Amino acid sequence: MIARAWDAYRLRIKRRRFLLRAWRKSRQLTAVHDRTSQIGPDEILCFATVRNEALRLSYWLDHYRKLGVRHFLIVDNASDDGTAELLAEQTDVSVWSTPNSYKLSRFGMDWLTWLQRKHAHGHWALTVDADELLVFPNSETHDLSALTKWLSGNGISSFGAVMLDMYPKGRLSQAPYEAGQDPTTAIPWFDPQIRHKPNTRFGSLWIQGGVRDRVFFAARPERAPTLNKLPLVDWRRGYAYVTSTHHMLPRRLNRVFVAQGVSQPSGVLLHTKFLNTIAAKSAEELERRQHFENSSLYTTYYQNLIDDPDLWYDGSVRYTGPAQLEALGLMSKGDWTD
Repeated sequence: MIARAWDAYRLRIKRRRFLLRAWRKSRQLTAVHDRTSQIGPDEILCFATVRNEALRLSYWLDHYRKLGVRHFLIVDNASDDGTAELLAEQTDVSVWSTPNSYKLSRFGMDWLTWLQRKHAHGHWALTVDADELLVFPNSETHDLSALTKWLSGNGISSFGAVMLDMYPKGRLSQAPYEAGQDPTTAIPWFDPQIRHKPNTRFGSLWIQGGVRDRVFFAARPERAPTLNKLPLVDWRRGYAYVTSTHHMLPRRLNRVFVAQGVSQPSGVLLHTKFLNTIAAKSAEELERRQHFENSSLYTTYYQNLIDDPDLWYDGSVRYTGPAQLEALGLMSKGDWTD
């Protein structure tokens, strides 16, 4: 009992420290297009930090608009590929810019925590990267408003998803992709195998697996990327993400893959990292070192991507839609009723 109380106290202090960091890092943000006065009550909001994502953004924005997002709040981290100009043209997007370190802002989470604290209170907030496309059971016919209405009606404040890496058949550079195209038509394959174990510190599941586990981390599977995420949250000012969107505080928000009176639905984040631009992006990230700690393991990972591998194998599965992912056990409808 004493140990649990002490751990809870330390996590409260940690959360307050994150909120204080966010306030300090807010000084690094410059409002470029602040259209937040347009945000209406109960609208679903989307938060993201981006850098040089002009190729992906047109489809990404349309995907989330179709799911029911009504306003996007985006931090542009010194893009120089036309991202800023593209975002400026979107009337439902508010943009802040910063040239400061992505890594030293907790990989962008300090910036987003500040914007969430200021604008997301009382809204369902979706926090995703520009290479992540959320799908969930019946998402082809039901939007996020339907999903969040059910979640709220059942006293559920957060929604979990498994990140699923998509890739082409053949070398990464040989799969053509054009702006506005659905990325899953260019990179339609995935590894369906995942594994999980309890994360006792944060009260969640620690999920790993997929193609990066198989190809890049086979010798050190414990270092493979974490795949469990909490992209969708009924936001309150005192909330904060811990590591990317993998975990949150308060800790109760992390209980998204276990029963809490009702069987909870979950989704999948289609991870479109492995487009034909990945070699150039990996070379840039090796030089900038903004996306990972200084680790020889991750240096090797990025070098392997620069070498333009073929990730496909006989066990690869071609994506056909959300129903397929539900059948494979990668997401669940739970007790959600239409």
